[in-house]
Amino acid sequence: MAQTEQFDTRADHHPAPVGSVVERMRTLRANWPATDGIAVFNRVYLAVTEEIGRRIDGGDFADRRAAVTLDVLFARRYLTAVDTAAAGRRPPACWRPLFQYRRHPGVRPLQFALAGINAHIGHDLALAVVDTCRALGCEPADLEGEFDRVGDILTLLEERIREDLMPGPDLLEIADPLTHLLGSWSLERARDGAWSAARLLWGVRKLPDLAEEFTQRLDAGVGLVGRCLLTPWP
Repeated sequence: MAQTEQFDTRADHHPAPVGSVVERMRTLRANWPATDGIAVFNRVYLAVTEEIGRRIDGGDFADRRAAVTLDVLFARRYLTAVDTAAAGRRPPACWRPLFQYRRHPGVRPLQFALAGINAHIGHDLALAVVDTCRALGCEPADLEGEFDRVGDILTLLEERIREDLMPGPDLLEIADPLTHLLGSWSLERARDGAWSAARLLWGVRKLPDLAEEFTQRLDAGVGLVGRCLLTPWP
């Protein structure tokens, strides 16, 4: 793996502008071959982050500070996984399947993209909401509007991702089981689960053992889904 620049991922660090994480993802894009599974997700996530940045600048979010903080702390969870793997350590369980299968010839680009989205939404988003609440001294309910707005953008982009990366009609026979597999995963359900997990984690924040156990189980469960999404096809 190409050497990567370390990125400050502390939740208590003052959030950098959205442009800082955009530039980091652009650097990663330049360092990885286009067929690399992490690179496929990185391109998708870069497009998402650029779109969110444009909408923040355009005044689409009622609370700009909360939107920037949530977006940056959310992105840092992914960048932490990249840096952890680059250093030869084990990333969170939700990300491990994507790093393990990133060069597998039987896994299609759409699978890489959705496996990354699954890890980032299913696990990282809940933790990013808690990170943001700690950074801003607020409650999850105070972020619900920003959370929903980000989720709406992700849903629109997921539709475009499926259209762009789904195999064409000439590969229908091969794509048919793939369509069945990918149709079983829903970004909307993942969003709902992330919001519930964030509220639960915030509610048990003064019970660190319970919070840690729940986080570990969430991580493992999302990782299992990711492994299924990355089932190789002939």
